[in-house]
Amino acid sequence: MTYEFLQHYWCFVVSLLGAILVFLLFVQGANSVARSLGYTEEGRRLVYNSTGRKWEFTFTTLVTFGGAFFASFPLFYSTSFGGAYWLWMIILFTFVLQAVSYEFQNKIGNFLGPRTFQFFLTLNGIVGPLLLGGAVATFFEGSNFIIEKDNLIDVGAMTPIISRWANASHGLDALLNPWVLVFGFAVVFLARTLGILYVMNNVNDEDIRSRGSVRLIGAAVPFLILFVAYLVHLILKDGYAVNAEGLIYMEPNKYLTNLLQMWYLLVLLLIGVVLVLFGIGKTIMSKEYVGGIWPAGIGTVLVVLALLLTSAWNGTAYYPSTADLQSSLTLQNSCSSEFTLRTMFYVSLLVPFVLAYIVYCWWAIDKKKLDKDELKTDHAY
Repeated sequence: MTYEFLQHYWCFVVSLLGAILVFLLFVQGANSVARSLGYTEEGRRLVYNSTGRKWEFTFTTLVTFGGAFFASFPLFYSTSFGGAYWLWMIILFTFVLQAVSYEFQNKIGNFLGPRTFQFFLTLNGIVGPLLLGGAVATFFEGSNFIIEKDNLIDVGAMTPIISRWANASHGLDALLNPWVLVFGFAVVFLARTLGILYVMNNVNDEDIRSRGSVRLIGAAVPFLILFVAYLVHLILKDGYAVNAEGLIYMEPNKYLTNLLQMWYLLVLLLIGVVLVLFGIGKTIMSKEYVGGIWPAGIGTVLVVLALLLTSAWNGTAYYPSTADLQSSLTLQNSCSSEFTLRTMFYVSLLVPFVLAYIVYCWWAIDKKKLDKDELKTDHAY
């Protein structure tokens, strides 16, 4: 295990967590269309109880994703989570609102009323995927930060801070880039698509399933248009490359070159796209088929994983700086020590056991499809 192998290994682990997180955004997506998917109050409660069984998985994966980045690539963590804190604070705030809303929307003594907390769930369902998608897009579009490592050894420096944001927006400036918004809204509609597919699979209610087929078209079409537009933009744009000496420079069609040279990522991307289209298409065409969440979900993980690895492997700066090109972060200049990465490698061998536990919990929760009788139990939201 060389230092370079460990850097690429942990990039893969973090990217896989990010890909799983995007899939789990089906919770947010379903909540954002709950009022149209469940037309009656009882129907909406069915949707919220369906997603309420899974919101902890999404939140835990988000925290784990941040923790893995902190341990393996601490300079990215301090730069993005510390510098772009308004972006991440809004994301975390909406997730906290989500957790509170599930528990209190139908509690006795709720003076704000159920609709207030349902609005918070809708807010999280739109803002969460939009900003998380925007954050992913900055891996290709860049962010406005500056790295000054000399501050660590400069005795005259006021504080030993080596990364800072170049403006006062602290991350919100990314939303001024139209391509960041295109990718962000693509993730919003992807989350809605996955959310509808999940509810159709998880809730045993003919009214919701019939409405889901129609709502699925309204979510899938904008997603496909936005995703294809961004993918074309990505393969045509100049990318942020790094040479053997660590010098960052602009390379024409860098991300297309990455996909061609790392053909296995291109294969992964194409397989993922086919699976997503299959899950959506078969659900729309067949009234009896409600298992579309599984091919579409697996396809989503494969596509996002391929894109994230394309942004970092093959001599690419995975977190480019638009303020100072040489401040851009690469696997080599932002990772932890070899000792840390090697130690965590052995700890990561426990991950399959954790995944097996998650799969078991998922199966135990969903072994009985949700129906209206569930709303009469004590643990209903």
